[in-house]
Amino acid sequence: MRLKTDSQHSLGKHTFPDTDRRSGAGWPAESRKETRLNKYLADHGVCSRREADKLIEQGRVTVNGQTAPTGCKVTERDEITVNGRILQDRPRKVVLAFYKPVGVTCTEQDRHAEKILNDFIKYPVRVTYAGRLDKDSEGLLLLTNDGDLIDAVMRGAHRHEKEYIVKVNKEIEASFSEKMAAGVYLPELKQTTRPCEVRQAGKYTAQIVLTQGLNRQIRRMCRVCGYEVRQLKRIRVMNIRLEGLAPGEYREVRGQELERLYREAGLKAPD
Repeated sequence: MRLKTDSQHSLGKHTFPDTDRRSGAGWPAESRKETRLNKYLADHGVCSRREADKLIEQGRVTVNGQTAPTGCKVTERDEITVNGRILQDRPRKVVLAFYKPVGVTCTEQDRHAEKILNDFIKYPVRVTYAGRLDKDSEGLLLLTNDGDLIDAVMRGAHRHEKEYIVKVNKEIEASFSEKMAAGVYLPELKQTTRPCEVRQAGKYTAQIVLTQGLNRQIRRMCRVCGYEVRQLKRIRVMNIRLEGLAPGEYREVRGQELERLYREAGLKAPD
């Protein structure tokens, strides 16, 4: 058995006449369609394509019993396992809006974490997050099994909006809003943030809209400007809003709201 790379074809674990091996006859057209393994994993809701590449590099993915090489291609005929678990047939695409409480780590498995997503998400279809929130932050987290949507939401070049309510440790001055809005150089990341929207919402509170998602970005920005974040809540991702959910609750995104999310992501909404 050889795994399919860009220039190779895998016979897979199935046995059928030599003529059929070359043509794939006897299999539905959809099951014979070759897909890069990282996209296949993303389409099955395992993770984003970028994270799938890491899983493959770490040897945690097999195809028909053999460790998958980087760049291989697979079809629905192949048996794919991730961390020893066989992937099932592709489920329908779903999107959940989840209110992540403070203290919950954005992971599905971590023996060192006190609380993880699986402690709250009891849904029949396996989903993963499209954009993290750090442990000390709360608010809206999108969860889905659609890898293309995960990539679209997380890709910074698309400049999708994410809105936050931020409470800091001292009274906000006009200079704070001006500096934050103009873009802040983050020495730890050696990068200047994009200009963003900043509106003072109270004596110690600001409403901030970002179009990128650097690691702990708002906390780092505030620190550079001489402030410390006391509370950070994400209230919107693109057109999806947090309102109506209590900490630990989630809902399925449906109808026109789902269609608009896919449209803004540049994707076709699922049927």
